[in-house]
Amino acid sequence: MIESLPRREREVFETLCRLGAGTTSAVRTAMGGSLSDSAVRTLLARLEAKALVARESGVDGVLYRPAPRPEALAVSALRRTVDTFFAGSAAGAATALLGLTQKLKPEELEALERAIDQARERGT
Repeated sequence: MIESLPRREREVFETLCRLGAGTTSAVRTAMGGSLSDSAVRTLLARLEAKALVARESGVDGVLYRPAPRPEALAVSALRRTVDTFFAGSAAGAATALLGLTQKLKPEELEALERAIDQARERGT
């Protein structure tokens, strides 16, 4: 559903996912201030009507957060990216991701090794 959103709605939603939660002003600021608070509020209301955003009263006013779990959205988005740009190859995508960084932290290397070991176990 996310990929079918209009561009501005998708931008607001992705920004809110990066923030985890935020006010209209926080979302606008994180987007670089390219939209007014009113425009962001309108886009958030549209996303809420589509059950993608939930709102609650907070100390600083109305607080918005993604309604679906961001982890589930991330898996879906990554799956689409792997299918689209890497012909479905998780190894190709992982190789490209590893090429983006010059140096991995020891804990990142350990996490990757665990993931590879788990993939081997599932494959047998």
